[in-house]
Amino acid sequence: MSENVLLAFGLTLFAGLSTGIGSALALIFNTTNKKFLSMALGFSAGVMIYVSFVEILQKARVALTDVYGDEPGAWLTVASFFGGIAIIALIDRFIPSYENPHEAHLIEEMEGNSEAARKKSGEKKLMRMGLFTALAIGIHNFPEGLATFTSALVNPTLGVSIAIAIAIHNIPEGISVSVPIFHATGSRKKAFWLSFSSGLAEPIGAIVGYLVLRSVFDESVMGFLFASVAGIMVFVSIDELFPTAREYGEGHTAIYGLVAGMVVMAVSLLLFM
Repeated sequence: MSENVLLAFGLTLFAGLSTGIGSALALIFNTTNKKFLSMALGFSAGVMIYVSFVEILQKARVALTDVYGDEPGAWLTVASFFGGIAIIALIDRFIPSYENPHEAHLIEEMEGNSEAARKKSGEKKLMRMGLFTALAIGIHNFPEGLATFTSALVNPTLGVSIAIAIAIHNIPEGISVSVPIFHATGSRKKAFWLSFSSGLAEPIGAIVGYLVLRSVFDESVMGFLFASVAGIMVFVSIDELFPTAREYGEGHTAIYGLVAGMVVMAVSLLLFM
């Protein structure tokens, strides 16, 4: 797997820094393409849910049953899956957040009289909101970075799919950081760079995970890690991706995107078996 390390880091860096894409969209465009975002986020959720249950969880079970036997391995797979959910749920519960970091924001919020907006809501309050949102998203992105890196390390094709799904997921998060910081400072440049920087948590998560696990990475560790990653990705999909897709006001479009993501992931897995 050592030859995949650089590719895995590259994919994780791409996925994390796509928060900057959301911020750039807010700088370049005046309106939000809600239908596109709804479809894209639904698609991303479909990719992550399908690959978690069909591919990653199955790989985890095979690895753990090989080491511990059929019944203990199956139990350990299930425990690790829900352990991954518990980890990301605890992060979601206890991170400092001035507002919900996954609340959908529109590019249109960047427009209008920013001076009036700052006076109405208070510069300090808005800046604090933006910084806490960036911090919350950064902490969320840490385990997502480990998930992308681990997947790419074991299976580069799988890693590419997950990296694209998480990159799509990070685009509206970039907008969520940019909007309050822009209104607090009046600076699109500051809004962009703070939003862009919040995505660095993903490659940092990958680096930390690699340094901690590389000396003990064997079939057993891979099984536990893969099952946990599957749990993390399922939670992210149902707690963040799909609800955000629905918030953009295109419920059926989000469903179509979800199904399309599953179909594309299923065909990809069949083509590269």
